[in-house]
Amino acid sequence: SQSYPDCNHTLMLLSDSHTCPLVSTAKVGKTSLIMSLVSEEFPDDVPLRAEEITIPADVTPERVPTHIVDYSGNATDHTNNILSFLQANVICIVYSVNNKKVPLILVGNKSDLVEHSSMETILPIMNQYSDIETCVECSAKNLKNISELFYYAQKAVLHPTGPLYCPEEKEMKPSCIKSLTRIFKVSDLDNDGILNDKELNFFQRTCFNMPLAPQALEDVKNVVRKNMTDGVEDNGLTLKGFLFLHTLFIQRGRHETTWTVLRRFGYDDDLELHQEYLFPLLKIPADCTTELNHNAYLFLQSVFDKHDKDRDCALSPEEVKDLFKVFPYMPWGPDVNNTVCTNDQGWITYQGYLSQWTLTTYLDVQRCLEYLGYLGYSIICEQESQAAAITVTRNKRIDLQKKQTQRSVFRCNILGARGSGKTSFLQAFLGRNLLKQRKIREDHKSFYSINTTYVYGQEKYLLLHEVMPDFDFLSEEDLACDVVCLVYDVNNPRSFEYCAKVYKQYFMDSKTPCMMIASKSDLHEARQHYSLTPLDFCRKNKLHPPQPWTCNTVDAPNKDLYTKLTTMAMYPHAKLRCMCTCNRCTFCICQNILRSQLLTNIKAKFYSVVLNRLHDVGAYLLADEECSLIQQVHAISNVEESIYMESSVQPNGPQARHMAQADLKSSTFWLRASVGATVFAVLGFAIYRAILKQR
Repeated sequence: SQSYPDCNHTLMLLSDSHTCPLVSTAKVGKTSLIMSLVSEEFPDDVPLRAEEITIPADVTPERVPTHIVDYSGNATDHTNNILSFLQANVICIVYSVNNKKVPLILVGNKSDLVEHSSMETILPIMNQYSDIETCVECSAKNLKNISELFYYAQKAVLHPTGPLYCPEEKEMKPSCIKSLTRIFKVSDLDNDGILNDKELNFFQRTCFNMPLAPQALEDVKNVVRKNMTDGVEDNGLTLKGFLFLHTLFIQRGRHETTWTVLRRFGYDDDLELHQEYLFPLLKIPADCTTELNHNAYLFLQSVFDKHDKDRDCALSPEEVKDLFKVFPYMPWGPDVNNTVCTNDQGWITYQGYLSQWTLTTYLDVQRCLEYLGYLGYSIICEQESQAAAITVTRNKRIDLQKKQTQRSVFRCNILGARGSGKTSFLQAFLGRNLLKQRKIREDHKSFYSINTTYVYGQEKYLLLHEVMPDFDFLSEEDLACDVVCLVYDVNNPRSFEYCAKVYKQYFMDSKTPCMMIASKSDLHEARQHYSLTPLDFCRKNKLHPPQPWTCNTVDAPNKDLYTKLTTMAMYPHAKLRCMCTCNRCTFCICQNILRSQLLTNIKAKFYSVVLNRLHDVGAYLLADEECSLIQQVHAISNVEESIYMESSVQPNGPQARHMAQADLKSSTFWLRASVGATVFAVLGFAIYRAILKQR
């Protein structure tokens, strides 16, 4: 019982029969073996312990009865277990082959009784079985290697050799090489394939909380140089040199060095990334969203710059693959290229790269945490976990109460009948006209698109989501958004009916702002088969009038509508009068007056007169200054002549001064008129704003 404290089963044979106890740790299937032997089928319900059974002699090949005992780890059965072991002819130790192997240490005790060492006999056994971590000879009497024995025991558990190294091949195992390769790529901050002194020091400080001295760095590199030719390049450590160093550590018994590195980068004893490392705890209250903070964007920017080798502000397919080599799988599919902005070659641009990360954070923050973990965010940015990269926004109800928001990402759900132009509306947001959209493969299309817009000078992300046209059932996800866009085809007489029904069913009584889009406005507008025209429907439900839109353009489609959608999402309590076209309200009347041809001509004449008068005043002042300089020069050259000239022109002096004063009065009049007109314009604009506010 001292040797098997957790074992549960046993098998034994007596003098005229064989007793066989089955022994093992819990949950490995000892009882199931006994039950299957008796019933010849796998039992569905397995008891905690099987009853003792005896196999008759006539059913065994050797004609010997066999007594089988199921070992119990219960403390109450301690005495019976000891008796079973003492009476046993053979003991079957059962283990589960899918469980991790327990490291073994061979201990040769009583070394004080012999003069020779048994290590020469033991070492071949150790090399033959990889489960044996080490061998040690000790003596309790002479206190030889007593502390070393338990040190090796602890080391075998905390820093096992098995997952790292294969003694038969004398090299690291593939799983260890894969893990260390990822660590190398994460630590290679400039992605040049070499760890320079700065990167090595950062790696050393990250894993061991202390940098390497310059001489220690050189010693490490010299060791690599002596053993391999391509381990050091440009005075930096290559991947081969990095792997060689860890192989050397393991061969010299310094497993703890490699294990310290692996565990610092999130690996467990099976060389898999910890779930706690990949998915740190992050509490997200209801009705809140998740966004990347400023430090996270800086980190992602550094990752982009690290892999954009040709510096074209876009990631080619090869550069994308290189970026995701630290991932166990490829996270981005071909649909990503139709979700974010790309260049003319179809490569993801810098803006598109950040947009995709923003979309992932908003839709699936746990996946974003996982991705950041693979990239080593918490290590490179020296944070406790990836959760430090996430900002959880405040409740939307608070934003509505305060009539302001600090959010940067807004979601717009696009609804409409089939063929109304929803997909085109998403792709147009990425700057693609109809001609470019026709080149997109059907299996590469995306139901999302995200890009930046500017609202009052602030950069915001607008996330568009195309909702499948299923009027009978719209999920909470289909309804949860910041703004709704209802799209209908002006050329299809039955297209608007779907938008009207969806609005009346789901959004009429909600606080979510809605916009009606008259898609394909370049085509002939057909009469809609609905009781109200789209314009009358919008007026009746106090919506903005339908906004005409088309992507059948030569250049990139206009993006004004997307800015309006973002503004509506940011300020759902406000009314966007910039979209009113009723021509009957005060706003429209004022807009028509301001845009009238008469007012435009008056403003042009007024500006022309003011500019001309300012030009005349400037010319007069310049001429007056030139005359003054000429008179000073003449006075210096000939004083007497200057006096004579002064006396002779004295009668004309006052007349000249009188003419200058007249011109000055005229200029002053026009300047006063200009100031008055400016004040009048300001007062008129203030009155205009006051009227709009009342409306």
